[in-house]
Amino acid sequence: MTINDDGTIVGMLPGGLSRGALRGIVVLDITRVVAGPFCSMLLADLGATVIKIENPKDPDYTRDFPPKLTSSSGEPGGPDAEFSAFFAQYNRNKFGLTLDLSTEDGKDLLKKLVRRADVLVENFRPGTMDKLGVGYDVLRGENPRLVYTAISGYGQTGPYRRRPAYDNSAQATGGLWSMNGFPDWPPARIGTIIGDLSATLYAVIGTLAALRHAEKTGEGQLVDVSQQDSVLSLTENAVVSYTVDGKVPGPLGNEHPFVKPYELYPCKDGFVFFGGYTDKFWRLSCDLFGQPELADDPEIDTMAKRFVPEVYERRVRPLLHKWFEDKTKAELEEIVGDAVPLSAIKNIGEVVEDPQIAARDMIVDVEYPEFGQLRMFGSPIKLAGTPTQPRGLAPKVGEHADTVLRALADLDDERIAELREKGVI
Repeated sequence: MTINDDGTIVGMLPGGLSRGALRGIVVLDITRVVAGPFCSMLLADLGATVIKIENPKDPDYTRDFPPKLTSSSGEPGGPDAEFSAFFAQYNRNKFGLTLDLSTEDGKDLLKKLVRRADVLVENFRPGTMDKLGVGYDVLRGENPRLVYTAISGYGQTGPYRRRPAYDNSAQATGGLWSMNGFPDWPPARIGTIIGDLSATLYAVIGTLAALRHAEKTGEGQLVDVSQQDSVLSLTENAVVSYTVDGKVPGPLGNEHPFVKPYELYPCKDGFVFFGGYTDKFWRLSCDLFGQPELADDPEIDTMAKRFVPEVYERRVRPLLHKWFEDKTKAELEEIVGDAVPLSAIKNIGEVVEDPQIAARDMIVDVEYPEFGQLRMFGSPIKLAGTPTQPRGLAPKVGEHADTVLRALADLDDERIAELREKGVI
């Protein structure tokens, strides 16, 4: 491990040396579950030194989430017999530290770490860090250039700010849940934790913007990201449809609100997405599927005509069913090649083995010494000069306490042992 002149750790990251665009940036990660850990993980993949801080009595409970890697050497049922792959995927490339922030020693240690940090990320309900005595105003006093990123269900302001929230809360109150599913059926939640994940991405953007400002001016700031806000921003044309035309969008199934053809269609061995709705793509499609004369059919020869629901249902949809029904997904992709947007709808098993995914290094193999190999998603951020590092390990609870506290809090072995004996770390 090496330390910069300003005291930041720049080496000995779990799984490899720290490189990348954020080399030398120190992030204190006081988060759990997904929205916060994913945010700090993206920063870690970009080269930041991320220190995951957990409560020694109540660590991140995703450590118990399935699926789990199992050890052949650990005692069955013992603490080292299993390791959550879910936790590992969102906490790779991080140092592990435990701090009991309900104790005065724990608060003092966090303040010492903040003095040497650039970013702190937390995803508690607003007011929780203040109750602990280590909220933004207190920590800004320790380090005026600190970027304090707070991810929460409803944000730091407003009448809902104190409400508990999960991903489903954001999907429900941000509008997406009401728009997803099929007409005449109850709305359906999006099939992934889109509230958590969208908040993560906005938090990373806000953090990087605030970091740039802090580097130029020496002034840190609060980055306030709400899951509800994040979900609302993903509703495409729903807001303006309501504010301009008074329309409240509802579930449309696999259809687009107005673009046609642009949805799922059955084929011999599953389903494909077909999006050949522009005049250019439509003409190409008619050629590729052996009916070039349809491109000049006066009822469906323009995009505007094909957008008309009655025309689409009567003429266009049956035509696509005819083109696709006796062909496999692979055959259809082969027919259109690079000419028309047609994509096989793949399950996760097919995606993991997809040659394009492999070419983009989006499934990475990581070797955990006690548990064997873990395959997980890589980084979608591709930087030519400072590539991301997604092949890192996630820490065990408090695994790097001694390393972090020596380097960033200037503690000696005797003091570290004392804090461990008192249960502070």
